[in-house]
Amino acid sequence: MEAPAVLLVMGVSGCGKSTVGELLASKLGWKFYDADDYHSAENRTKMQKGVPLSDQDRIPWLCSLHDILLRDVALGQHVVLACSALKKMYRDILIRGNGGAHAPSEEPAKEEALAGAKLLVVYLCGSFEIISGRLLQRKGHFMPPELLQSQFSILEPPTAPENFIQISVDKSVPEIAAAVMEALK
Repeated sequence: MEAPAVLLVMGVSGCGKSTVGELLASKLGWKFYDADDYHSAENRTKMQKGVPLSDQDRIPWLCSLHDILLRDVALGQHVVLACSALKKMYRDILIRGNGGAHAPSEEPAKEEALAGAKLLVVYLCGSFEIISGRLLQRKGHFMPPELLQSQFSILEPPTAPENFIQISVDKSVPEIAAAVMEALK
């Protein structure tokens, strides 16, 4: 497999995206971004109040993440992004910008895509029970455990033709990182 320019570590809240993403970035010598750091104040407030984010809440956030990826890849930087990216449309926006938010029949906005730059989706999957148990132990995060069900409800796991690998969160963080590193060979 040709090395991707971007690793998108995705999954529901509490699956280990940030922990795994930081470890991978460190092992690979790539830049790391945690998408949570880029949420608007409004989005954070909604989540703290237990209100799930809508597509309208997420699209501007995803577009700004797309711009960051595009900028870094254009500069030759490899990137690991930890982002929930729960729906295929969200992953399309990360790759194509706002053009990814339109149905194919609509006239897409003129946006730059990560053209030619390979993006590999690392989908961290696990049961509601395991992940909710982890969330209950997590301290100091704006995402309350009560919102986990809403994330599972809208989750669209990656499928072909998306470029992805799926790894169970039953594994330890070092085992997950090792599986990703093996897939990159």
